[in-house]
Amino acid sequence: MTKDELKAYIASRYSDKLTPLDLGRYDLLYAADAATFKDLALALRDDAELKFDYLLNLGGIDTKDHFEIIYNLGSIAKNHRIDIKLSLPYENAEVDSVQEIWPGANWFEREMWELYGINVRGHGNLKRFLLPDDWNQGHPMRKNWTAPDFIKLPETNV
Repeated sequence: MTKDELKAYIASRYSDKLTPLDLGRYDLLYAADAATFKDLALALRDDAELKFDYLLNLGGIDTKDHFEIIYNLGSIAKNHRIDIKLSLPYENAEVDSVQEIWPGANWFEREMWELYGINVRGHGNLKRFLLPDDWNQGHPMRKNWTAPDFIKLPETNV
């Protein structure tokens, strides 16, 4: 399926759930509703024409006003990919886990929770793996975060 065919197929089947965002990118980018994304993700994985069977990456963006999450989806069987953006409120941001759909989401969702403070409902194993277990200094990827002054290194004459 070419990129144009993929775009037309998505428009014919998912226009009520995916809004195209034209940013001049090579890969197709869509906006979706965070509240219904888990059901959409399952449909995209199970659609015989799409078979988005692989979560390539999941990234977060702090805009200072809200969070954006980008899911990069790929189909190994069909050799195509799309990106889906969700917008979340800055306060009490949360999204449903897609780990049941794409098991690789485990680490990405934990990272999003740990570094941005975005709650991932239904994950079941939100444990730190990048920061110390007793970390209580906020969320390092938020733009309003100030790094703590842990250690002052001595001046050197080198």
